[in-house]
Amino acid sequence: MFSEYANIQFTSGPNILRGRLYAAHKGASAPCVIMAHGTSATISMALEDYAVEFQGAGLNVIVYDHAGLGDSDGVERQVINPWIQAKGFRDAFLYTQNLTEHHNGQIFLWGDSYAAMLVLVVGAFIEGLTGIVSHIPATGITHLQSTTLEADFNKLKTIFEADDLSNFEKEVIGPLPVVSADQLNTPSLLQPIQAFLWFITHGGRFGSNWQNLISRVTVKTPVPFAPQITAPFIKVPTMMLVGSNDEMIHCNPEVQKSVFDAIRAPKEFHEVDGGHFGCLYAGSSLFKQAVHLEIEFMKRNSHII
Repeated sequence: MFSEYANIQFTSGPNILRGRLYAAHKGASAPCVIMAHGTSATISMALEDYAVEFQGAGLNVIVYDHAGLGDSDGVERQVINPWIQAKGFRDAFLYTQNLTEHHNGQIFLWGDSYAAMLVLVVGAFIEGLTGIVSHIPATGITHLQSTTLEADFNKLKTIFEADDLSNFEKEVIGPLPVVSADQLNTPSLLQPIQAFLWFITHGGRFGSNWQNLISRVTVKTPVPFAPQITAPFIKVPTMMLVGSNDEMIHCNPEVQKSVFDAIRAPKEFHEVDGGHFGCLYAGSSLFKQAVHLEIEFMKRNSHII
């Protein structure tokens, strides 16, 4: 299968983000999908497998590591801050817009797990998107209620566009392991054994640049960074693909469905077996199923000249 790529980099705030461009055969006549991983994961852990499949289906693909993770530079290393990562998606979009030889003006955002939540937030802020693929999204443990939804959305958007989070307090969890097989003596951010197996297997690949260490930042903004606030304001076709019996506590199926129901734009909801990690094992039947569903969604909502 055609799987050549070129290394790329672009600036996001004070950080240089690095990744790959998997160019489609038809280049400027094809759409482009921008992809980033979830909690701490790096390009070679699953992104490259999906990118090769999407490229083979005729799509241009941009994949990159979040600030401070993998191959990307970062003022802070091994730190997850949703605002920083969301701005990374925005800056990846702006960078891609200028690569006119590698898309036909149609650009999708794709994120998995934590990043699948990110695209449901930032996708409501970015103008000019073609669509959103939210792959096994971590939309939250509990429902969030808002009696001033539009006002809350506008506050979030204003904070996002201001590019300055220094005025807000932060709550930091960590540093601690991403995963651990011994929760009693070495607790980790992600606790299910399925998470341990996937991260150790894929993060252990030569050259992954993955580290089993992370801090997670919550910025105490007046309105929480949450897709429950932004979902009703998404304007582009959106696909949510969820895993049945997901092991991760932030993937509450009731919350996932409520976020989906709140989206007013054209939308699709698909459920696959295998919990949170089943379709992240390249070559498996669940991987192939997810790839097929996501390619068909992007093709239905774009065109290749």
